[in-house]
Parts: sequence; C-alpha cells; structure tokens
Amino acid sequence: MKVLITGAAGFIGMHVCQVLLARGDEVVGLDNLNDYYDPRLKEDRLARLAPHPRFRFIKLDVADRDAMERLFAAERFERVVHLAAQAGVRYSLQNPHAYVDSNLVGFMNVLEGCRHGGVRHLVYASSSSVYGGNTKMPFSEHDSVDHPVSIYAATKKANELMAHTYSHLYGLPTTGLRFFTVYGPWGRPDMALFLFTRAILEGRPIDVFNHGRMMRDFTYIDDIVEGVVRTLDRVAEPDPGFDALQPDPARSNAPYRVFNIGNHDPVELMAFIEAIEDAIGRKAEKNFLPLQDGDVPATYADTAELNAWTGFKPGTSVRDGVGQFVAWYRDYYRS
Repeated sequence: MKVLITGAAGFIGMHVCQVLLARGDEVVGLDNLNDYYDPRLKEDRLARLAPHPRFRFIKLDVADRDAMERLFAAERFERVVHLAAQAGVRYSLQNPHAYVDSNLVGFMNVLEGCRHGGVRHLVYASSSSVYGGNTKMPFSEHDSVDHPVSIYAATKKANELMAHTYSHLYGLPTTGLRFFTVYGPWGRPDMALFLFTRAILEGRPIDVFNHGRMMRDFTYIDDIVEGVVRTLDRVAEPDPGFDALQPDPARSNAPYRVFNIGNHDPVELMAFIEAIEDAIGRKAEKNFLPLQDGDVPATYADTAELNAWTGFKPGTSVRDGVGQFVAWYRDYYRS
C-alpha cells in the first residue's frame, strides 16, 4: 500500500514507518520538525528511515491548508496514519493556541485530504486523556468522555467527533486509537521515563507528582505499533447492531470506530520509578509534589474491543520495556 504517516519524525511515527517499510509498503512521511523538543532527536529518527528506498520525507505542517491540499491531490494515498499533533497535557495549559492550530486545524486538513483524495482508511491518534474526570476503571470506549480536564484532551475528543462527521457524511472509514502512556526507545524527552532517567543519571532529584499516588497503563512502543498496524489493516465498518435510541460512543451506523490501545495492566508510579532505578543501578532522590492541573491520578485501559477487532494483545512487561529504554538512552547519549 501507499501510506501517509503524519508525525513521521515523532516517537510513534518513526516506529510505525519502520514496520510498514519492513513489510513492503510505500511510505510517505510528513513532519514539520518543530522545536517543542530537541529537533535533533527527530532528525536522528528520520535518519533511520532515510535509507529505505520506499520511504520519502516531506517537511510540512499539517496546519498548512494549501500545501496539504496539494499533497493529497498529487500523491493519492491509499491509507493514512495521522500521528502529527501538538502533544503534552501540561504544555496545553501554557500555549493552548498551538493545540488549536495543530490538533484541530491540522486534523481538518487531513480529513479533507482523505475525503477528496479517495483514502480508503484513516487511522488517527486519540488519547487516554479524553477520559478526563472519569473515575470508573478500567476506562471503556463505551463510557461517555464529556469531561476533559485539559485543552489537549478536549482537542483529542474533538478529533473523534470530527472523524465521525466525515464517516457519516462522506463514508470515510475512520478509526481512532486512544493511546495509553506510550514509552520505549526513541521516546519523547518530555515524558516521565525520559525525564526520570536523565535526572537519575545526572544525579539530580526527580519530581514525583501527586506525592507518588499515581497509576499509569504504561504501554511499550512495540506493542503500540503492532496495534496500529493491525488496526490499519482492518478497515472501519458500520456497526449493524447500532441503536440510535441507545447510542454507543464507540460505534456508529457510519464506518467509524474508536479503540483503547494500552497494556491493560496499570502500574503504580513508585513501582515504575523502582524499575528505572534497577535498570540504571542507582536510587533516585525524589521531590514529592501535588497533582498538576490538567493531570489525572490514574489511567487503565480496557482493551477487549481492540483485541476482538484485531487480535491485539500487548506482551511487554514494564521491567523489560524500561530496561530497553535505559539501554537505548545510554547508547544514544554516550557522547
């Protein structure tokens, strides 16, 4: 297939590109290489993809309407994996306009490109953050997600609504994946694992929010990518049993689906830190702080729907995954 991957220089994007290229797909990678975090890391990710003869990179911002129109008209993609976004819950409190530009305007440009370009399936990144103030665990796609607690979460919920509209109006098959705390080699520097590892190795204290009383459904990158690719290959379909009198938020009479993609095994933050300490061989000095605005104390994915749809079943333990990350970090920053 000819596949467009937006956010190709990103953490998940690079890994998805590698898997699709390895199986023989033609991949066009798009990224604006912004400086939300060190662009050198993004450039080094791209350097791993550049040697593939079936890979092409285009530097482009998804918020650029005219350029996106030209791209879709020229390339005629068969499928799209939309991963480009302004990420980060905490940063959305500081710079909300960046999230509107990238996550709303950019997503609209992708939807329009898919609509007019005859794309057969759009898979896009949503987020576990859409569950916001929900406290029922595990988080289920069948539950309402109408109480976001950050602008980032609100934009991801908006993406799901926008996707449904295009599935309903134009028959565009769309599948949203609610990612749960993705980690692993080549990860983002603003994520806890990266921040903790760097601080411990440099002998600095780590900030532990909510006084350590946090749980996260940490999901290893290889498991995430397998789920993304399996989803890409299973085109969204209308649910023949959809009942408009009792509508299911995860289903529709349009070709629209939304799935959780997580490890289905939440880990306490202190246990996660202990796994990092063991992998490094050094204890962390901890600075305990209150819960931050926009954050939630726990996430826990019910992944039964994605398993039934694609056979997805994560298999990487946190200790193994953290060990892989620490080994990569030490190698990457050895100089």
